[in-house]
Amino acid sequence: MRDENIVRLYDIIHSDSHKLYLVFEFLDLDLKKYMESIPQGVGLEPSMVKRFMHQLVKGIKHCHSHRVLHRDLKPQNLLIDKEGNLKLADFGLARAFGVPLRAYTHEVVTLWYRAPEILLGGKQYSTGVDMWSVGCIFAEMCNRKPLFPGDSEIDEIFRIFRILGTPNEQTWPEVTLLPDYKLTWPKWERKDLATHVPTLDADGVDLLSQMLSYDPSKRISAKRSLVHPYFNDDNEENYDGFLRSSGMN
Repeated sequence: MRDENIVRLYDIIHSDSHKLYLVFEFLDLDLKKYMESIPQGVGLEPSMVKRFMHQLVKGIKHCHSHRVLHRDLKPQNLLIDKEGNLKLADFGLARAFGVPLRAYTHEVVTLWYRAPEILLGGKQYSTGVDMWSVGCIFAEMCNRKPLFPGDSEIDEIFRIFRILGTPNEQTWPEVTLLPDYKLTWPKWERKDLATHVPTLDADGVDLLSQMLSYDPSKRISAKRSLVHPYFNDDNEENYDGFLRSSGMN
């Protein structure tokens, strides 16, 4: 796949030891390191969050339009160059998908960015798993800390439930049929998502809420995300502030 928001593969080298070496373009740092480079108490500029989100969603749209699931989206796998351009990397867990949906392993995606259908044991899933991860990354850029930093699968599930409410048949049809869903779980009420991303404007909160929809069939796609009002005032201005804050100039 060739796209400006996907790290370019330059060459594939076959060695005498029957190994393959993939040669990719070099980028200076990843999103996680970039966020760590900013002084504590200083948030990412809203314009930078929007720029990164636009580039991330464009890259995911390209993947999905070519029937590829990334399946391991996280800040460490999003690389950034000196001009402040974000690109998707590390397709080690990527898989092609088709119709009908295939049964996949649920052991995918780093825990903090793992979609609830996977956490609950589902093996029939599609592009929504990537969009959930995008939503988690969106919130993390706004807050400079993960939205759901669970230390185990059940802790991750309960952290999601405490903010978004415990799902049921009304909010997520057929959720009770997933292998690991328990009717005995605590029944948390949904919180106001805006209180968990206080720096995000109303359009941003709306987009985030659609990315974090429990029902995968209602979760916003990358294609529809790009025409969401949140991106209406997006522009490609000069991001000198990015170069200064990251020490890359």
